[in-house]
Amino acid sequence: MRKARLVESGGGFYHVISRVVGRERLLREEADREQFRHIMRGMEAFSGCRVLTWCVLFNHFHILLEVPPCQEVDDIELVRRMGCIYKAEKVEAFAQELARLREAGQGKYAEQWRAPYVKRMYDLAEFVKTVKQRMTMAYNKRHNRLGTLWTERYKSVLVEGEVGALKKTAAYIDLNPVRAGLVSDPRDYRFSGYGEAVGGVEQAREGLGWVVGGGPSDWSEVSGEYRQLLYLCGKERGLAADGGPVRPGFSEEQVATVVAVKGRLTLNEALRCRSRYFTDGVVLGSRSFVDAVFQRHREYFSPKRQDGARPMKGAEWGGLFSARALRKDVITPVASPA
Repeated sequence: MRKARLVESGGGFYHVISRVVGRERLLREEADREQFRHIMRGMEAFSGCRVLTWCVLFNHFHILLEVPPCQEVDDIELVRRMGCIYKAEKVEAFAQELARLREAGQGKYAEQWRAPYVKRMYDLAEFVKTVKQRMTMAYNKRHNRLGTLWTERYKSVLVEGEVGALKKTAAYIDLNPVRAGLVSDPRDYRFSGYGEAVGGVEQAREGLGWVVGGGPSDWSEVSGEYRQLLYLCGKERGLAADGGPVRPGFSEEQVATVVAVKGRLTLNEALRCRSRYFTDGVVLGSRSFVDAVFQRHREYFSPKRQDGARPMKGAEWGGLFSARALRKDVITPVASPA
């Protein structure tokens, strides 16, 4: 029997990963990745969850998602949010029936009318399910295709909202296009949180503001700090003649060489590699955070375990721990650009 996913009551941060069925590269067309972005942002506005950053590639996606504690949603706000994902005719019909029930003093039936929509808010599983279902329908319609687009289950890692865990997870996500060899600079990949933010998308800038500053922040300050984290070699200082940054950081070959000789990577080097801790670690954060989650969700883990935190191997992780002691393929070199 498969375990239920580890989900905190009262809100939390999650790194969500899901792959295309058979790992086929079905999302090669930009129109499909743009469709994914549109669906995800719509569900963000509807659900009350916040996308801190994200990335969709040819055969999978990553989302760093904040799921706040459940909040009361009144009728006016519910109708407004429904307009973010439903057609105007459906929203209008819903609003009219809800108003009729309220005016008739049928509060019980009005709540039943609202319930299917309200229960999909502030919920990790509902967020991911809706995004995947709507993307499957849109993709199949566009490509005259049948069947699911995604593998059945998604992965999620609970991420601590302190001690830099959010920053490191966000950087890992936004560096995906570099690791895949699609771009040499993450700002050039627009189907990601950082690419959107550089392009002026306010939602993306706000998301990274929460990652870097823990709240609404000035983008001119956020962009410099976050780019330092991504480029790992200090702030970018202008552009070279070939369009690349003057201070581009270490090369893909350098990282591959270090990994090949089993050298211990710095945090910055590790973020430029593929790391299973960000996809299979279950919980990510400081020792105290992972141990506290372990105690709250004791039934999720083996009865033999005495504590939750496990040291992360293969690099200097800056105080981060994982709930899983991964042994094989912890870090693998990046792909060479095509």
